[in-house]
Amino acid sequence: MDQGRTNLSRYARPGRLTSAGSFTPLLEAVPSDPAGIVRTIQGLLIHEHVAGAYGVSLTDADRQTVHLRPADEILARIAGGPDDLPLTTSRAPEQRVAGNCRHYSLLLVTALRARGVAARARCGFGDYFVDGWYEDHWVAEYWHPEQLRWVMVDAQLDGRQRELFGIDFDVMDVPRGRFLVAGEAWARCRAGEADPDTFGLRVINEGGWWWIAGNLMRDAAALHAVELLPWDVWGAMPVPFEKIDDERMTLFDELARLTRAPDEHAEELRLLYADERLLVPATVRNELRDRDEPV
Repeated sequence: MDQGRTNLSRYARPGRLTSAGSFTPLLEAVPSDPAGIVRTIQGLLIHEHVAGAYGVSLTDADRQTVHLRPADEILARIAGGPDDLPLTTSRAPEQRVAGNCRHYSLLLVTALRARGVAARARCGFGDYFVDGWYEDHWVAEYWHPEQLRWVMVDAQLDGRQRELFGIDFDVMDVPRGRFLVAGEAWARCRAGEADPDTFGLRVINEGGWWWIAGNLMRDAAALHAVELLPWDVWGAMPVPFEKIDDERMTLFDELARLTRAPDEHAEELRLLYADERLLVPATVRNELRDRDEPV
């Protein structure tokens, strides 16, 4: 793919949620290579739903950090510990800040963009957590200048989780067939190549077109530097188990086409994203907290 500098530049600078703000100097001590950044992040965060695998029981208060959107607020919690440790010092599991796949991906993108490396978060589904199921998930991509391609990274999967989930591939270069961006998931289901009811969150046995559509809108927003929470809702996003009308199905068909190859369709995607049904407003609905919150 011919990748011009203009396209890359917009992914190589911090966005409103991927700016480290006053914590930018702390990132200077973090390794500059993607693998080193990932190792650092894994020593700072703990996934709220995998904490038990590390012998950690999170309290309700501990879990509130999963609602943090901006990277600088996440870094503030990490850096605000009593020992004033640098980011390069791995915390004990019980001292790590609770997050989820989106937080790992967001911090990786933040650290890479702080160095001028083109990077972006992607929302979709991974087939490597539960057999026969595509699990709701976030990863990150960075542009490899020598290989001239986007390399997909799952920053969440440390050694413990790779063992836990039986991961048999390089998490620093995730095969495209193992993680499907939401647009690819939508297109496969529309073509009858996959079952939409197998895309969602297996632990609560929820999935379907509505779930894929939600991730499709979140992925489009992330491609425009607005990396929202997995449960943020706005615009045309269907509610759980809602049957999507024909007008929105057509809208999502087009959004899927463009987000599957966002660099090839950058201008078309920009124009479609400006549609008020897709554009992230100043306030979104945090479904887990059942309230509207500013972005």
